[in-house]
Amino acid sequence: MTDLLASVLSSALAGVDAFKVEVEVDISPGMPGLKTVGLAEGAVREAQERVRSAVKNSGYEFPNRRITINLAPADTRKEGSSFDLPMALGILAANGLGANLAVDRMRRYLVVGELALDGRVKSIKGALPTALLARSNGFTGVILPRDNGTEAAVVGEGVEVLGVESLREAIEFFSGQRELPRAAANLEQLFNEASRYTVDFDEVRGQEQAKRALEVAAAGGHNVLMIGPPGSGKTMLAKRLPTILPAMTFEEAVETTKVHSVNGTLDGRALIATRPFRTPHHTISDAGLIGGGPVPRPGEVSLAHNGVLFLDELPEFRKNVLEVLRQPLEDGRITISRVMGTMTFPAGVMLVAAMNPCPCGFFTDPQHECHCGPITIQRYRSRISGPLLDRIDIHVEVPAVKYRELAERAPGESSAVIRERVDKARARQLARFRGTPFFCNAQMGARELREHCQVDAAGERMLELAINRLGLSARAYTRILKVARTVADLDGEDSIAAQHVSEAIQYRSLDRTAP
Repeated sequence: MTDLLASVLSSALAGVDAFKVEVEVDISPGMPGLKTVGLAEGAVREAQERVRSAVKNSGYEFPNRRITINLAPADTRKEGSSFDLPMALGILAANGLGANLAVDRMRRYLVVGELALDGRVKSIKGALPTALLARSNGFTGVILPRDNGTEAAVVGEGVEVLGVESLREAIEFFSGQRELPRAAANLEQLFNEASRYTVDFDEVRGQEQAKRALEVAAAGGHNVLMIGPPGSGKTMLAKRLPTILPAMTFEEAVETTKVHSVNGTLDGRALIATRPFRTPHHTISDAGLIGGGPVPRPGEVSLAHNGVLFLDELPEFRKNVLEVLRQPLEDGRITISRVMGTMTFPAGVMLVAAMNPCPCGFFTDPQHECHCGPITIQRYRSRISGPLLDRIDIHVEVPAVKYRELAERAPGESSAVIRERVDKARARQLARFRGTPFFCNAQMGARELREHCQVDAAGERMLELAINRLGLSARAYTRILKVARTVADLDGEDSIAAQHVSEAIQYRSLDRTAP
């Protein structure tokens, strides 16, 4: 008896992108069994039992012979359960259904899907990157679980997205016995529905200085540190920061959705069109924050791509965890190296952190007595390293809210009104940095500071006074210039005046109080 061969095209994930995988199936005489080769990891190795049961329970004969499945390219690790469906199709094609299956049709589609024991096709991670791969490589379409259809249809025209609910449906499609419904998405409607926020700045009572600081941060892309006692509203303010950032473009939404698709955190959504807000607990590991694992997956920083990463109780994070943030904040991406290769994840985030002024939290609260000594407070604040503080432009104090402000019935300024001012300031910056890789003031380097941050005479005197009398550090100087440039943009001014410098100096509270 001769060997029987078949192959089905599929895909695997590397970082947040998909690459083509050819599932080659060989059925030959010998001891019955199924062996998978080609650096198959974890769930891929366990696929043989799922595939065997799914084939039998779908009414097809499973060959009682030696089966070898090769996942090519063989030198790249593959992880996940999405190879179940192409494996089953390859086994059935090689076992006698090949004459009934249209081989040319099988070569024009990428096939992915996890199989249940009864032959149902279950949802997978990474459907959107797979559909993007199919489009960019000229495939007719992609066959995937019906539950992933709307997510994959976000790619728009140029590729057929066909959803299946069972192994039998896939067999009948490739044998020409049925046609599959094409998944479609009204992209404009989907984007509009997905771009609505559930919170708004008009819900915040008081804290006008903190709200102004967040507006400046949003306008210039600056990282922020909020210092205040427990219950002063730091988390409430941070959660509303995404609502005043510029609205996401469709391209940004697809980028963000890709990351969550790979990580399996879409939670039934087809598209993420609001700025992400991620708030990891302070017990998180460095791998959980920036990504990692034997087959690296995105961490919290990448899941916050194009949005906000909020670190509450900043000094409580382990020092090694905070230090790994330095490179992503600088470069906007994370590179993870392993023996089998290097993967890069996106990390374009705004960092917003919050901390108490001292271990007990009441150092600046007039209503409560602080029991922490100067050395204790200094030791507490020193948990945040200088290099990390170098990447935070704005330090703002968030005092306890007074009763009169809490009882105020009139709503505050809405997010839409604030975002309108932010958008105008960002438009000025886009015009200023046209032709450069920068798009906001926070990204300026030394050359851009000299070119775009000229201060008038009164502002120069104020800067000198701040550095000499308030004891501001040298690193605070460039931060003040960047923030002052943003304040001037919000005022619609081309030059930086003394009042802009004055406001920027107010946002360096840790420098002013540093011992």
